[in-house]
Amino acid sequence: MGTVFGQTHGLKASHRRRLERLYHRRLPPDQIITPELARTLAELSHEMHRQVGILVDRKGRIEYVVVGDARQIVWPDLRRVRTSSGRFCGLRCIHTHLNGESFTEDDLTDLALLRLDVMAIIEVTETGVPARVHVAHLMPAQPGDADGGSASFASRFQLLEPEPPGHLSVNFLELIESLEEELARNRRLAHPQDERERALLVSVTTGSLAEAEESLEELRQLSDSAGVVVLDALVQRRKAYDPKFLIGKGKLREVLTRALQLGADMIIFDQSLTPGQVRAINAATDLKILDRPQLILDIFAQRARSREGKLQVELAQLRYLLPRLTDADTGLSRLTGGIGGRGPGETKLEMDRRRIRERIRHLEEQIAALRTEREQRRQRRRRAQIPVVSIVGYTNAGKSTLLNTLTRSCVLAEERMFATLDPTSRRLRLPQGQEIILSDTVGFIRHLPPDVLRAFRATLEEIADSDLLIHLVDASSPHIERHIETVEATLRELHLGQIPRLLVFNKSDLVAPEILRNLCRSYGALAISALRAETLGELLERIAEQLGRCGGADEPFGETLVGVRA
Repeated sequence: MGTVFGQTHGLKASHRRRLERLYHRRLPPDQIITPELARTLAELSHEMHRQVGILVDRKGRIEYVVVGDARQIVWPDLRRVRTSSGRFCGLRCIHTHLNGESFTEDDLTDLALLRLDVMAIIEVTETGVPARVHVAHLMPAQPGDADGGSASFASRFQLLEPEPPGHLSVNFLELIESLEEELARNRRLAHPQDERERALLVSVTTGSLAEAEESLEELRQLSDSAGVVVLDALVQRRKAYDPKFLIGKGKLREVLTRALQLGADMIIFDQSLTPGQVRAINAATDLKILDRPQLILDIFAQRARSREGKLQVELAQLRYLLPRLTDADTGLSRLTGGIGGRGPGETKLEMDRRRIRERIRHLEEQIAALRTEREQRRQRRRRAQIPVVSIVGYTNAGKSTLLNTLTRSCVLAEERMFATLDPTSRRLRLPQGQEIILSDTVGFIRHLPPDVLRAFRATLEEIADSDLLIHLVDASSPHIERHIETVEATLRELHLGQIPRLLVFNKSDLVAPEILRNLCRSYGALAISALRAETLGELLERIAEQLGRCGGADEPFGETLVGVRA
């Protein structure tokens, strides 16, 4: 006999046996429900005064029998049921309503969140007879419905005309096959020949929508840098964040429905999710759930090339993972206990946490050793009295390009966020003959995860020994002021605010001359194009001037270095 799920407390033995016998029933694969089964469910529901539901697979086998109360029914965890992008979960849901009502908000939410094939509601009369069957299913995205706005939300469900159980004319298998074919076609048309993962972006704000849109655009760029195709983006403005889902439950239903329509593999939240919110959202969907910190860590994992960089990324990821580690299946958690899992013993979850803590300690020891090596190198530089100039700035400001042009190096420089992760230092001779160490650093960004800052503190300590910071700003960005504020705030957080700085606007070739002059006048800065060496003469002179004020050394190296002159 199969298990009866749900609110089974207080059931009569005879009712329980009749519910268990439902597992022996089998539906024709092309029918949503037969009149005989509809009558059986209606009679049981009427006698128990509770909603009764079943989940049926596409071969007509009843996989779950569930009992609710008089007003609602709660479905079991379906995360083990196979799902894939562009497909439904392979189960149709059929359950009774005792008050002659059609679909409730909970029904449509379950249809969306569980990615059910269809949701069917059986109206039960006062005499326990099935009156009509209401059927609903999700709809693939329609042409012109690319904005993802709430105005198009009604089009995401198709409610069929209610009919008596014996008059249902829908061929269930043909319906599902046609819907899934259209879902697959939409996925192919959206990004043909593109096998990258596909994401739906979500942002929640308690402030202005303009700021949320700006942050969401940055999340798009981060996603692109991570190699993710962005299918759509949704924004919700709330008075306060929902403590359970971050967004409201209705909005979550809309997000997950949209993700299914577009064939998304994951949902990326612009805000940081708490461990509880991650668990709650994961319980509602089998899609991959990421937030901004996790996405940034993933980019760092892709970009890290040096041993130290890889260690720092792993440390940051483990620190982020530890509080979010959950035991998905408590029934299989005690793998190291006594006979039958009883008695003392470490659960798999506890074992995973212990191993992560041990790995974190090991990584911290390795990074501490590397920090010692860095300190020794810095001491050698100080003894040689070589000035250090570090390039800092918002991500994608052009720091690596500037380093390459000034020193004729080949450091990776790409037009995407966090193209550079590992710090790079090169020697440079200024026009006056003075030699310096020029260092490139990882870019800053808003809402940089604390664990990332903490893990990369050893790398960022390089900045602490700088005699001068070149604060490079993308002059073509519409968010110049916010980028400058973010970098300055991060420097203060790292206790580096006391180091002299030279503000430099990059990408001058992309900005109108009048606007550029006003920017330089307002901020007391100078303008360059890191791609054009002829624009860098004034920058080199200002570096030499600033180092002279700071008392930077001018003892040259023993070898000749290439300098760049205007």
